[in-house]
Amino acid sequence: MTAPTDPSLSFRSRTEQPRATSDGLGPLLVATGDVTGGEFGLFEVDITPDGRAGAHYHTGFTESFYVLEGSVALTLGDEVVIAGSGDFAFVPRHGVHGFANASEDEPARMLILFTPGVAREEYFRELIELHVNDPDPTPEQIDAVAARHDQVNLRDRDGFLAPGS
Repeated sequence: MTAPTDPSLSFRSRTEQPRATSDGLGPLLVATGDVTGGEFGLFEVDITPDGRAGAHYHTGFTESFYVLEGSVALTLGDEVVIAGSGDFAFVPRHGVHGFANASEDEPARMLILFTPGVAREEYFRELIELHVNDPDPTPEQIDAVAARHDQVNLRDRDGFLAPGS
């Protein structure tokens, strides 16, 4: 018996994995939904010492986090955990979450997995473009971008940008 051939098999070397924007900004797009047949998206994110994503949730996809380097404060519901290299967290649809670099002076790096493979890179591209065009966008502008990409920001939640804010 011969093995079936699958035309959807793919390989992307590190040099073929683009950043979210053509000028090299944003997360490294390891595997987008168009590469995985819509099964998942996998991004590598560098988090500066002041980097963070406030509390939010998604209705149409799950999100998982795997810390590669540094320490990341993960908001998971009402709990904040400090995750280090090798630590993992899963967030189901509607799960409130956020993250911040837990260090004041060291960068952190993590993988973010989205299932199914929604075009999450479009959120990052649009958010980066907003900040490039207006270095100090309003919360309403940021939330409008988020809403277009299945992200509900919870600005009225205590500690929206905590820890570290």
